[in-house]
Amino acid sequence: MSTVRRAAVVLVAVSALALTACGPSEDGAAGGPAAPTGTPSATASPSVKPSAPAKPSPPPAKPSTPPSKPSKPSSPASPTTDPDYDVFPCSTYDVTFTANLAEPTTGSYLLKVTNKTGKPCRVLGHPVVTFGALDGRATARGTAPGIEEAIRLAPGETAYAGLMGGPKGAKSKTVSSIALTMETDSDLKQVPLKASTPGLNVSDDSSVTAWTDNAEDALSL
Repeated sequence: MSTVRRAAVVLVAVSALALTACGPSEDGAAGGPAAPTGTPSATASPSVKPSAPAKPSPPPAKPSTPPSKPSKPSSPASPTTDPDYDVFPCSTYDVTFTANLAEPTTGSYLLKVTNKTGKPCRVLGHPVVTFGALDGRATARGTAPGIEEAIRLAPGETAYAGLMGGPKGAKSKTVSSIALTMETDSDLKQVPLKASTPGLNVSDDSSVTAWTDNAEDALSL
């Protein structure tokens, strides 16, 4: 074999060796898929297991005894606890009035007022009695109870007072009627109630007693 042919054979052998050594790397660089080195598992197991969720802390223990409720402020006493808180003095609008001769010799008359309304009222002090067209009025005789002790007239009940005309004299006069108004402890205007008193002798000593709850006391005071 000639020298030129031997050189050609060696060159071919070297080239083949070089192609065999570089083949896979060149294929990968050319974009071909690289052979997997191992088969991956179907599901990868995490390297660290997640920690279990923390349990919620238990609710605070209930107190052994419930807290006491704040006491309500005491309400003021209602005025309706007093059955007489709205019982006002009687006026002539609340009563009927009569005058009856009790003693002809002394000219005494029994005065009566009766509650004609549907609610109670109180008769205060003395009757206010005037004599027809004469000036002045009968003098209050005796002491009357205070407003708290005054007679309480329920509907239909009656209070009494005694009117004494006094003895006849040079200055006395006779009247045939009288007029009455009630003490009300106020400036309430009232319509006077009239009653017939034929032959009533009126003198400077004419007087009237405080209201009472019976006729006997009214004429003996």
